Amino acid sequence: MNPETKIYVAGHTGMVGSALVRRLEARGYRRIVGRTLAELDLRRQADVEALFAAERPAVVFLAAATVGGIVANSTRPAEFLYDNLLIAAHVIEAARRSGVKRLVNFGSSCIYPKHAPQPLREEHLLTGPLEPTNEAYAVAKIAALKLCAHYRAQYGCDFYSLMPTNLYGPNDTYDLVQSHVLPALVRKFHLAKLLAAGDLDGLRRDLARRPLAAGCRLPAAPAELPLAAIAAACAGHGVAAEAVTLWGTGTPRREFLHVNDLAAAAVHLAETASAEAVGDFINVGSGEDGTIAELAETVRGIVGFAGAIRYDASKPDGTPRKLLDVSRLRALGWAPAIPLAEGIRTVYRAYQGEE
Repeated sequence: MNPETKIYVAGHTGMVGSALVRRLEARGYRRIVGRTLAELDLRRQADVEALFAAERPAVVFLAAATVGGIVANSTRPAEFLYDNLLIAAHVIEAARRSGVKRLVNFGSSCIYPKHAPQPLREEHLLTGPLEPTNEAYAVAKIAALKLCAHYRAQYGCDFYSLMPTNLYGPNDTYDLVQSHVLPALVRKFHLAKLLAAGDLDGLRRDLARRPLAAGCRLPAAPAELPLAAIAAACAGHGVAAEAVTLWGTGTPRREFLHVNDLAAAAVHLAETASAEAVGDFINVGSGEDGTIAELAETVRGIVGFAGAIRYDASKPDGTPRKLLDVSRLRALGWAPAIPLAEGIRTVYRAYQGEE
């Protein structure tokens, strides 16, 4: 790749895609192509093929996806499977037809079996049953991974996949139904802190900036809501002035990576590594994990909420542990630069600055 290489970032407004654009621009790449969902629905094959015919990108980063946390995965499995299958199939096939030189597909660590040995190595793929709560999303990501691998084997395409761990950072979603665990914790503790302080103006600003949760209908516009109505809405999502209630037991172990680190790894590999060195896919993570309870304590401290943390053990925990083996990535000369606590502080400062 060089500064004049035309690069298409599919999903350029999302968390991963926008991080890729920032990283590419910082590295001097000037010809970056992007389309919003309003401009291009990647589930429509003809529209995707028209984009590739018009733009003729040399490199593609496939970061577009329908995503969400354990609640969204559990309640919208058909949508997650359908959308992500179509997005991957259409972009990968159009890239092949138009002669794209390299395609980097982004998957997820949920592709691994629920009870695979830890840390998760690339060879553990398809060695056991998946975690039921995100099976649909995982199946779609496995299909995309295999599609890239088989296109490489049959057609000689320089297509491969990255399997990142749990991500967080700029342009994340804070919807309490759709979000992943870390942004959900940030918002829950922030709302609980405001409730504890009786900060009606702060609560109204928060709800005016972003929906509380998908499907949550407030009784009035945020600027008109009394404190009691906001407290009642928050209580429906486990948020109260005295405590925050979280799904599960708090015992599952998770690994987290700042999305800027993922973008740095993706661009590093695209610039320096051969497809043979990367293989069909490669793990991207920090190589360190902790329990959800430990993460919750860290977020609570950074946000400054003085109340309690409770756990609803009737709700699912998901996979007991997900820690990626990143030895292959380290051997290719890359390691993350953003410690977790520092990354969370940055995220919370940005969250507050948006209000």
